Amino acid sequence: MTDAPSLQATDVTRTFGDVTALSEVSVSVPAGEVVALIGPNGSGKTTLLRVLAGVLEPTAGSVHYTGPPADRTIGYLPQEPTFRPGFTALETAGFYARLVDDDPAALLERVGLDAVADRRVDALSGGMTRLLGIAQSLAGDPPVLALDEPGSGLDPGMSELVFDLVADLAAPEHAVVVSSHDLLAVERIADRIVVLDRGTVVTSGSPAELRERTGGPLHETFRSLVGDEAFGAVRTREGGRE
Repeated sequence: MTDAPSLQATDVTRTFGDVTALSEVSVSVPAGEVVALIGPNGSGKTTLLRVLAGVLEPTAGSVHYTGPPADRTIGYLPQEPTFRPGFTALETAGFYARLVDDDPAALLERVGLDAVADRRVDALSGGMTRLLGIAQSLAGDPPVLALDEPGSGLDPGMSELVFDLVADLAAPEHAVVVSSHDLLAVERIADRIVVLDRGTVVTSGSPAELRERTGGPLHETFRSLVGDEAFGAVRTREGGRE
């Protein structure tokens, strides 16, 4: 066993009744890297992330964690984190921190929310709520983080702040997998990109490798892989979509 954490999905298939959301998908998430999942709506990004996080069991195939033992091996941020109204940010962080003997104040400080520790969660902005979601995913210092659309619905400035934090979380002792529609953010922070379409992996590689496929920017490579209609759902410039 190695001390560096990693997550490996091998030939993962996930069905919901007669619908196949994922078909024989293989993805590796090594320590020290941000692996980004991109694809149009319905491509299987969220399903794959939930399987990687252990929230869903694969119908077939396997997900294997390698690394040091931990009380919590994978921290998960859902696409729409929700918290109990009336609780403060500190009380909310405390709920998750107590489960794994962590310090809630330190969790808030790590994501930049220490100044609003006493603010009720229902009074937090969308960006702050997303940061609080990341804080709960960090409780127990899990070696792998699975973050579903951390920048979704945020203005460009707050989205940049959130993705900067995501990039900082990847370290020799941590592996990060993130899904996103924001190609600008993905191109800026990802070490490796996995493109999904209709439940399968279309291609993968570093941002530079994917740009070389068309000799142009990343969004042109993405457009060539998934088509014009699917391409319309992704953000390719600050504050807008192509």
